Amino acid sequence: MATRLTGPVLVSAAEIFSSSSNQEHDLGALAISADGRKYRYQLAGGTALVPGKLQQAPAEITNHQDLTATAASAIGDTTINVTLGATEATANQYAGGYLMVTTTPGQGYQYKIKSNPAADASAAIVITLADPIKVALTTSSVVDLVLSPYSGTLVLPTTASSAPTGVAVHPTVASEYGWIQTGGPACILANNAITVGVNVSASNGVAGSVEAAVTAQAAIGYAITGIADAEYGAIYLTID
Repeated sequence: MATRLTGPVLVSAAEIFSSSSNQEHDLGALAISADGRKYRYQLAGGTALVPGKLQQAPAEITNHQDLTATAASAIGDTTINVTLGATEATANQYAGGYLMVTTTPGQGYQYKIKSNPAADASAAIVITLADPIKVALTTSSVVDLVLSPYSGTLVLPTTASSAPTGVAVHPTVASEYGWIQTGGPACILANNAITVGVNVSASNGVAGSVEAAVTAQAAIGYAITGIADAEYGAIYLTID
């Protein structure tokens, strides 16, 4: 299916605060409440989500980056052939993710991935795209495979291995689908006291928490109220 351009999806409040083993929306689908809070549809990783804790995208796989195309792909094609680095790929691991062309020909273009087969480490693999190639690729083209930031979300560790994606609003069961909040007023765990009005970032002291903004850590919003250390409080999320 080709990439669709659409607005926010319509869901009930009950769905926002629930999870399911069945995928009901595209990963990353956006829902907006009447008061402006924003939510993204995601697949939990191997651990249940904890309400009020900051989540991150799945860790990058560096052995699936800087891959040289092993065959040419013409304009209009929907597949690209590459050889993986020293990490295997599971079937459809990259479905809903992206292929980024990093070195010309074709640099600067991204393509949503429709599917991929399982492949051993250092093996050849054919990536099927959701949309046709816009600029022909050659064996000089270099690409990165990028997981959907909403496929396999996990509590943001003290040493982040990817970017923050949102805050859990429901104890979504491991490996189930549900929603995380990405914009507007949210209730989030604080690491150290936070003063009202300050910018906040992901904390490197307590997993899943935020702290007064630190330049080296991703900014995610600002404090609506003051929050005591180790308590949950009001943060205006600006991830979306």
